[in-house]
Amino acid sequence: MFKRYLNLFLSLVLIIVIVTAYVFSITEIELNNELRETSGLELINNELITFNDSGGESKLYYLDFDGNIIYERVIYGAINNDWEDITKDSSYIYIADIGNNYDNRNNLNIIKVPIDKFSTEKAELIKFSYPEQTLFNTSYDTSQYDAEALITIDDKLIIFTKNKLKNITEVYSLPKVPGEYKAEKIGSIDTESVVTGGDYDKENKLLALTSTRDFKVYNLLRIKNFNLDSLEVADIRFNVIDSGVSQIEAVKLIEPDVVWFTSEAEETNKSARLIKCYYGIYPI
Repeated sequence: MFKRYLNLFLSLVLIIVIVTAYVFSITEIELNNELRETSGLELINNELITFNDSGGESKLYYLDFDGNIIYERVIYGAINNDWEDITKDSSYIYIADIGNNYDNRNNLNIIKVPIDKFSTEKAELIKFSYPEQTLFNTSYDTSQYDAEALITIDDKLIIFTKNKLKNITEVYSLPKVPGEYKAEKIGSIDTESVVTGGDYDKENKLLALTSTRDFKVYNLLRIKNFNLDSLEVADIRFNVIDSGVSQIEAVKLIEPDVVWFTSEAEETNKSARLIKCYYGIYPI
């Protein structure tokens, strides 16, 4: 009898552990009104970095973990046409001016600046185009060469497109050297949704993407053992980001189980938000 109850107890414990592995808690912080259209999120020296997207100032905002603006950095020599994401390596920050809602831009570029936040050095530009693109004026709902996600892997910059026609993301590579290029298509990932932000944890080979199907509910997609040579068989784990109606366009992995997002101000939200999610147990 005792053994039977023991086995039942252990089974219940196992169920609880499995459930908590996928349940996450959320902390939401309202951001200053200067950041109503926040897009992109990076972490340097325990400071979060973001900016406003399309038409905003050419400026990076440095935040503490309570969402307070602690420094504003003007980016000289660059225009904010439609900044969408940000990534870094050991020496530089890369800002993705890649928003392209109607596939009509001919000035797509990645902005490269020193990682030192006090630098006033003029930005360098990595200009590019998509060689497969043949149409340069499409409807918003059918655009294929809009993009909102950028990561860095070794000596490459990796772009994830927001393919609204096919509900997939196509993955492109660029060098980090300023100049003019045709982006190299690596492949595609069947995300069954459009990608709105990205981050990569090199140590754990963990890719995080935010995405949406209807622009109301947003998802976190995590791909373990991410490999550019095997995109077609990527093992994707989906989680709904349970933060109400949000426009989430930025993600930052702090640890495999701690993820930060930013959400733009919406009609239902009086301000943009910094969102911290804890996912509990996440074996990698």
